[in-house]
Amino acid sequence: MTKPSIVVADDITADMQSAIGGGLDAFNDEVTGYGDRLPLAVLARHPSTNTIIGGALGRSSLGLLFLDLFYIHPEHRRGGLGTKILQAFEAEGERRGCVAAVLYTINFQAPGFYARNGWQPFGEIPCLPRGTSRIFMSKQFIRTRLS
Repeated sequence: MTKPSIVVADDITADMQSAIGGGLDAFNDEVTGYGDRLPLAVLARHPSTNTIIGGALGRSSLGLLFLDLFYIHPEHRRGGLGTKILQAFEAEGERRGCVAAVLYTINFQAPGFYARNGWQPFGEIPCLPRGTSRIFMSKQFIRTRLS
């Protein structure tokens, strides 16, 4: 039997995502007996132009809510919009039955914002440039319990 070739790519195509993501999803579904993964977007739109001015992107899977990306245009920060988006994101996770949420942020981004909203750090890994680190945080949802 010939050995597989190893290919390195910096572009993820739909067929790559399907083969790897789909394969892992099928494996997880087989082991757990169910598949509950869903993408999640919570968006803020400008009232007159309807353009997206910020929001949160993530997903839920196996009872965990993953906050992957969060951004608000600088003109719309510091007025409570971020908290409203985060609360809507968390509420949808709870509605989906998630027991906790996880994210990572960078030390110059928003760890204080997440902490003020009840998120707890559980790990930190230094990265580049020097003095920068990724901070991993989680939040337990009170209303939901593990069975």
